Amino acid sequence: MELVWSEAREVLRRTPAALRELLGGLPEAWVRLDEGPDTWSPFDVVGHLIDGEVTDWVPRTRLILEHGAARPFVPFDRFAHLTRAAGETLSARLDRFATLRAENLAAIDALRLGPAELARGGLHPELGPVTLGQLLATWVTHDLDHLAQIARTMAKGYKEEAGPWIRYIRVLRQ
Repeated sequence: MELVWSEAREVLRRTPAALRELLGGLPEAWVRLDEGPDTWSPFDVVGHLIDGEVTDWVPRTRLILEHGAARPFVPFDRFAHLTRAAGETLSARLDRFATLRAENLAAIDALRLGPAELARGGLHPELGPVTLGQLLATWVTHDLDHLAQIARTMAKGYKEEAGPWIRYIRVLRQ
């Protein structure tokens, strides 16, 4: 499927509302569920998404447009959110994510990206050469991956309680 920014942005625009609808107002037990050691809870995932809004998608877009592959991306710390959790509420994280996402979508829209810009190359520190189109497509798939992760983690909260129906519930068999 070819990346069309106007379509991709609609998926990205919906993520904050989807997260708020799924997680907002739930008891702490639900938002702090995880899948075991070294896994993330829904609370953690929202923190990770915030970090991406601050340090990944738009800064890397600008870097590609300004410097192409001449300057590699700054490495993204996928675990930075784990050191900031003290004192934050999920509600505050959801609000911050929604604000940042709206600002970032407006910033990308203002660039008026066309096919030539989407084909521009950049340099990922681990993956090597990438294009702006690949970066933006990854932004969308990254959101969807984490929405699936949150749903899977929450579903597993009732794994034992589902009893024999586990055989019909794919997410509980993973």
